[in-house]
Formats: sequence, C-alpha cells, structure tokens
Amino acid sequence: MDNLQNFRRTDYCGTLRQEDIGRTISVCGWVQRRRDLGGLLFIDLRDRTGLLQLAFDDSTPRPLFEKAEGLRGEYVIAATGTVRERESKNPDLPTGFVEIQVTELRLLAKAETPPFEIVENSDVKDAVRLKYRYLDLRRPDMQRTLALRHKIVKICRDYFDEQGFLEIETPILTKSTPEGARDYLVPSRVHPGKFYALPQSPQQYKQLLMLSGFDRYFQIARCFRDEDLRADRQPEFTQIDLEMSFLDEEQIQTIQEGFLKRVFREVLDVEVQTPFQRMPWREAMDRFGSDKPDLRFGFELKDISDIVKHCGFGVFSGAIEAGGTVRLINLDGHAADFPRKKIDKLGDFVKTYQAKGLAWARMLDGKVTSSYQKFLTDEENAAILERAGAKDGDLVLIVGDAKEEVVFAALGALRVECAKQLGLLDPKDFRFLWVTQFPMFEWSEEEGRYQAMHHPFTAPMAEDEDKLLTDKKNCRARAYDIVLNGTELGGGSIRINTPELQTKAFEALGLAQEDIQERFGHLVNAFQYGAPPHGGLAYGLDRLVMLMTGATSIRDVIAFPKVQNASDLMMDCPDVVDDKQLDDLSIAVTRQEGSEE
Repeated sequence: MDNLQNFRRTDYCGTLRQEDIGRTISVCGWVQRRRDLGGLLFIDLRDRTGLLQLAFDDSTPRPLFEKAEGLRGEYVIAATGTVRERESKNPDLPTGFVEIQVTELRLLAKAETPPFEIVENSDVKDAVRLKYRYLDLRRPDMQRTLALRHKIVKICRDYFDEQGFLEIETPILTKSTPEGARDYLVPSRVHPGKFYALPQSPQQYKQLLMLSGFDRYFQIARCFRDEDLRADRQPEFTQIDLEMSFLDEEQIQTIQEGFLKRVFREVLDVEVQTPFQRMPWREAMDRFGSDKPDLRFGFELKDISDIVKHCGFGVFSGAIEAGGTVRLINLDGHAADFPRKKIDKLGDFVKTYQAKGLAWARMLDGKVTSSYQKFLTDEENAAILERAGAKDGDLVLIVGDAKEEVVFAALGALRVECAKQLGLLDPKDFRFLWVTQFPMFEWSEEEGRYQAMHHPFTAPMAEDEDKLLTDKKNCRARAYDIVLNGTELGGGSIRINTPELQTKAFEALGLAQEDIQERFGHLVNAFQYGAPPHGGLAYGLDRLVMLMTGATSIRDVIAFPKVQNASDLMMDCPDVVDDKQLDDLSIAVTRQEGSEE
C-alpha cells in the first residue's frame, strides 16, 4: 500500500476544463468505475467536486498499467499526470472534454464491495443507507446537498454580521423548564440525583442576552426535543436563532426578508419578491384551514354554516347545533379528475383527521350530482354552489363537525392532498408568507387546560393584555411565523420584558408563585433590572435546506440523522452503558419485563 509522502494534490477532480490542457496535475479520490478495453484502460476518479477520467494506454509503462488493472470500485488512489483532450468526449460531464494521461499512481486504501452502488438518487432502502451512512454520503447528490447547506450557513453568518448581529454561543447543559416538548435529561455526577436538560432552544438565554445589552444576537444553535418523529422532525436539529432589541414586528420581519432574499438569490439564483404577504392567523385558518398555508394553488375554504344550519341533512345541521362548523373547498376545473372511487378515497383521507366523512357535489357536462342533494331544498343546494363559486367542471368537497379544529385540519390537509394528486405543487415556485397575530393560548385536551401556543415568554397584543386571565380563548399574541409552501420555516414573537406581565402570563398557564420562582425565577428576577423591549425568531435550518433542495425529509439534508424511533443505525445507539458509569451517576436501571437486555 502506498502513502502520500512527497505527494501534493494540485487540483480537485471536478474542476478540470479544456483550458487546463497541457498542465501536469495531481488528484486524489475514489474509483467510481474501471473500463478495460484491452490495451486501453480508463478509471473514473471521484471526489466531492465531481468525476475525472484517468487514462492508461500503450504509452503507459507496463508496471503502471498493471497497477491500474488491479483497481476496483471505491479504492482510494492518488494520481499524477498531464491533462489532455479526450478522444471520446462526454458533453454531459463538466470534465467530459479532458482526461489525465497518468504518469504516477498510488494505491492508498483498498475497499470491500459496498452494500449498494455509490450513484446519484439511489433507490436503496433508507435503513440500509443510514446503516452505511458514510457510504451514502459519498453519493454526489448528498455531497451537493451538504455543500449547499454549508453555503446557506455562510451567507447567514455574513448577512447577520452586516446587520450588526453578534454570534454568541449559549450552553448545551441547562435547566429543565416546561416549554412544550419533553426534555432530554443529562444526569450530574457532581450533584447526585440532579439533572441538566439539553436545550429545546436557546430561548431564555437569548432573552437574557438582550437584557445584558447585546442588542442583536444570532447563533447556529443545536436543539434537542424528545418527541415523536416525522418527515421534518428530528430529536436533534439546528436552528438559525436570532434576537433583537428595540424593534417591532415589522422591523424584525423586514430584516428576515432581506436574509431570505439573499439566500435564494445566491444559492438558487432565484429572486423572491419582498415584502412578503402578511396574514393574520384567523384569516389563514378561515381561508386555508392551516396556520402554514401553501399559496401555490387555490382551493380556499368557504364557510356554509349559515346556509345549512337548519337543513334536513343531520350531518350538516347537527354539526352547527353542536357549536361546530361546515365548510367546503372547490376543486375548480377538476371534477373529471376525481371519479367516484377517488372521491371515496378522499373520504377515507379526511377520516385520518378525525372527520366523520366527506360530502361532495360534482358539476360536469351540465349536470349536478351530489351525496347530499336529496336531503336539502333546491334553494339550499343552489346557495351552496353559489357560495363555492362552482361552475361546470368543478368538484365541491364539504366537511362538517362539532369541532371547528377538526374541519380545519381535514380540509386544510385535503386541499394539499388534492393539489398533490393534480401535480400542482411546483417545488421551484417559492411562496413566502408571514402568519401573524396567533392565539396566545391553545386548549389541550390531554392536559384539560390552556397552554401557550408558542411559549410562555410571548407578549400578548397590547389591546388583549386584559384577556390574559379572563378570556384566554380570544387573547392574541404578538407572534409570527414565516411560512414557505406550506411549511413553517421559522417562528418568533415580541417577548414580554417586564416582571409583572411575565408573572401574569405564567399565572394564566396555571403556575403558582412558588412554581414560577422555582422554574423561571432566574428570568423574572432578571427583568427587575431593566429589560429592553425585544423580540426574535428561529429558523429551522434543516427545513430551509430541505425546501431549497427539493428533498422530502430533513433526514436527507442532515449528515447523520436518526430514524423514526430516534435511534442511530450506524452507531447503534442509544445503547446500554456499564454498571460503573451508572454507579458514578448514582443511577439504577430497572429492566422492564420482556425488554431486551
């Protein structure tokens, strides 16, 4: 086996072009494939910049030729030679007009046959890819994705530095406080029986930095949440975390629009239009059934509760009588695309969102057919179609329920599902939106009480401060989310900055004075020393990269992600530890019956 002593790489494989013809260069990388044509041998060499053809022919010394004949896929080599024009050119390859006539070859490491081929857009099962992630990351599309992620982070640092922000690190070992998801806990050896928590976000620290006078802070922050996973969620993830003093919502949002405009221009060569549209939360729910609406298509919700509240169809009138709502979407122009079997499947789809079923009306070839027509008067049927704006070729889909949130969830998801089936979701059409004025609180069926919709440090709208304790349902927050194509990119708010209002907000969540002092005393006490008005925002960096690359899961844009059960298949963790480590931490582990040892 050779080594790199007295060898110096001069170029990366993917950078060579016709203007380099005649140069003597040295390159390193992995063997992508070997083509043996008898007296002519070609090696495709791969590094993170691309492929380069190495050539060995009848002018090559025999020992060197034989050495090249012994190369196999994924062997690691270094080569020196002269750049020359290729006889058989490949216009689809950036380096396809040149090759290297090799004069020196070093074999640096051999390789076993990998469990899958190292190629673009591999269709290998995720479990195999993640078990051999170090091989999966060799694939060119994965390398481009992580290079793009690096570029986004670099632009982030440059942009916010230019805007006067300071990058400040906050602790990873911190205090467990109730902020929504479960904390990951870390036992303390020095303080037996006590635990640190890994931060769900740097929220309290960045607010304390504002109180400390730093004015503008940012951080590429690692965050941890012990919650169930999905396509855009991981137990550990990365935020672009920001906080600013002496600014209102509009000023904060304008700064963020400048960042996103610059990122999309410099990374994707896409010009996004600013300012972004603003939409209050209530309007977003009423029109789209979602607080993160996708604006790339229509199919907006329409409320028909007033039309059907006294109708003869119990599914509709019963929902209204129970305090609920009945709403519809119109798939304008797409009635022919949804035959009855497809509509039935859409009915099954909305049931996954707790809707009891799906009513429908189709206008096609001058005829109207529906699942509810015979239960309603002609006037009621006509009024529904008029409210829907329906015309020939349209399909109207209706959901009613005693719970407004069920109708919103079902129709909000249904409009996206229908758009997906119709091919209306162009991944290169980027539609940004600010959703504002979120509710301060949301009702938790599980807890049987109101909880903070964002977090307990969010300031209420000035005109709603008196509703904190008396009218939680209608109390609005100075909170805002940045949404892109139906995905929440980030969220933020103006924060509370006085001890009196912060204590009142905690009381609204049912916390007693002793609980407030025990869990959040550090923050409330700090506010007594003059906290500036401040607010901020945190982007999900992984989600941003996912949307910019067209990936379907953030696992595809994270170097070493976890799988659905929060385990790492490559490192085989979490795992057991030895008894001495547990003894040092004063921890005893009780094995549950039937669990694996």
